[in-house]
Amino acid sequence: MNILTFDIEDYYCHDNYSQNFNWDDFPVRIYEPLYKMLDVLDENNTKGTFFCLGWLANHHPDVIKEIAKRGHEIGCHSYQHQLAYRFDRNGFKEDIYKAKSLIENLIGQEVISFRAPSYSITPTNSYCFDVLVELGFKYDCSVFPTARECGGYPNYGNGVPAIIRCEHGDLKEFPMNIYSFLGKDIVFSGVGYFRVLPYKLIKYMANHSDYIVSYFHPSDFDPGQPNMKQLSLKRQLKNKIGLRGAYAMYRKYIRDFDFVTLGEADRLINWEEMRVLNIL
Repeated sequence: MNILTFDIEDYYCHDNYSQNFNWDDFPVRIYEPLYKMLDVLDENNTKGTFFCLGWLANHHPDVIKEIAKRGHEIGCHSYQHQLAYRFDRNGFKEDIYKAKSLIENLIGQEVISFRAPSYSITPTNSYCFDVLVELGFKYDCSVFPTARECGGYPNYGNGVPAIIRCEHGDLKEFPMNIYSFLGKDIVFSGVGYFRVLPYKLIKYMANHSDYIVSYFHPSDFDPGQPNMKQLSLKRQLKNKIGLRGAYAMYRKYIRDFDFVTLGEADRLINWEEMRVLNIL
């Protein structure tokens, strides 16, 4: 099962380091790479789940409308990409409610899927899962089952779906997948990881995985994006590496594999066989 997901934000939106939220100051570049991504999906009759920022519903509604018009699932990715652990419970709830409401009003349908910015739900703010249930979400893709720079949930266990049992109900979790290679846990199916690994290796690991969550940003296919000069040189390099060849690899990847949306994955999984994680 290869679940296809996208985080819909421009190159300046996933800047978790400077915390500059004056986004109107930046040149807008999201349209061209987004349409290129969507065209490849149309060519291959493939649908995905697109986690969108509420901020886009206010400032660039055509982005979300175009995705919905092409028949893809729309999810929520917070209002303005602030890391989940930088809020308290009430602040997180207000932010996600605002984003969810804006997106739903724009597309005229309920939004039931969520991904936290930079996988920033961790064991220290696991109440976020219960907040998501309170707000009506059914699916979550926020767990990164190993350590990472801006989050991670190492004690989640294997990177496979599970039911998270919360005070207000159950949430179906679709975590990021991990592949063990040469004694190390590797993430290969999204963004920077996808851009830097050889495609033959990505294809090999995908062919030998039973469960994959692939995820991309429009900026992964925009080699002309400006440098974020307020970031360290190391972070600027990470943001830029592999951009020139990423779109060609993406086209191959979409052509070479079959994909499902979160909704389709939900229907394919026998949830009675999945483990239950109780966070009460």
